[in-house]
Amino acid sequence: MEPHPSVLFLLGASHHTAPLAVREKLALDDARATALAARLQQTPGVGEFALLNTCNRVEIYGVARGAEALAALRASVAETTGCAPAELESVLRLRQNHEVVSHVFSVASGLDSQIVGETEILGQIKGAYETALARQWTGPVLNRVFQKTFQAAKHIRTHTAIGAGQISIASVAVDLAGKIFGDLSPVNILVVGAGDIGLKTVQAFQSRGAKSITVASRTLSKAEEAAASAGGWAASLAELPEVLAAADIVASSTSAPGLVLTHDLVAAAMKRRAARPLFLIDLALPRDIDPATTSLANVYLYNLDDLAKIAEGNLAQREAEVARCRAILADRTAALWPQLAHHLSQPAQT
Repeated sequence: MEPHPSVLFLLGASHHTAPLAVREKLALDDARATALAARLQQTPGVGEFALLNTCNRVEIYGVARGAEALAALRASVAETTGCAPAELESVLRLRQNHEVVSHVFSVASGLDSQIVGETEILGQIKGAYETALARQWTGPVLNRVFQKTFQAAKHIRTHTAIGAGQISIASVAVDLAGKIFGDLSPVNILVVGAGDIGLKTVQAFQSRGAKSITVASRTLSKAEEAAASAGGWAASLAELPEVLAAADIVASSTSAPGLVLTHDLVAAAMKRRAARPLFLIDLALPRDIDPATTSLANVYLYNLDDLAKIAEGNLAQREAEVARCRAILADRTAALWPQLAHHLSQPAQT
């Protein structure tokens, strides 16, 4: 009996298939990622894999031999995340072979992002690959796929205008603030979180004329460093009740596992504001800001999916550039796939 050929696979969920609440359940923190990797390593027939986890997607890339190995993947995700198999059935998508190459090229180039053309995703994929490589999860197929992915994304960035204008979730958030307030120079800005997105948010506010920026972080030294770049002020998360009461706009992007701005915290701040409106922008996943805050008078909350809808309005003018990018990536996929197909057809090495 002929052995089953190996297949290149992708099993994952993204903003295309899963709403924000489900993406929260699927998000892989370090403990979950470690647990899922351990399960994959123990799954017969799974020879290579890498895990990609962002605000907008959780994806397993890999090489597997046999239908049983592919069937076990969904069970591994359910077990690791605690999601019911029936819930996952409607959001997890399985792609194989040629479709995987096409997909990862598109993702790395920013074409599959909520904010089309954003550049953060390429760094996130590089980080996921570096982790997998260091832990010896990958092999010749995935190594080739990711190396060609980075080349394709670089080509798109260099030879097309898909990323013109420094598109990012942070820039969309700040554009929204500008549309609401107009001149940002007299507006009190609070950025919660001093990680990569927090820093980009501070920079985006500063570039649009904001003069009063406070950065709050669990680690005060990080808040001080981020605030210094904008001539602002730093605060610890323990000081949130005070700085929240003074803010007009709050953009939060921490990596906390639970809510940072609770309903009660925001409600207490609103009592000290003399009916001034408060605009909350939640850039985190899992979410930082309690959705129940929308029940409070004069509180307006925007999350990642809200920002994506706003960004869609800017996409029409770039549709021609998107089509050009897809044509380039289709050519590169067609060139790479025969090489991978040949390797996958070879008997498994023992």
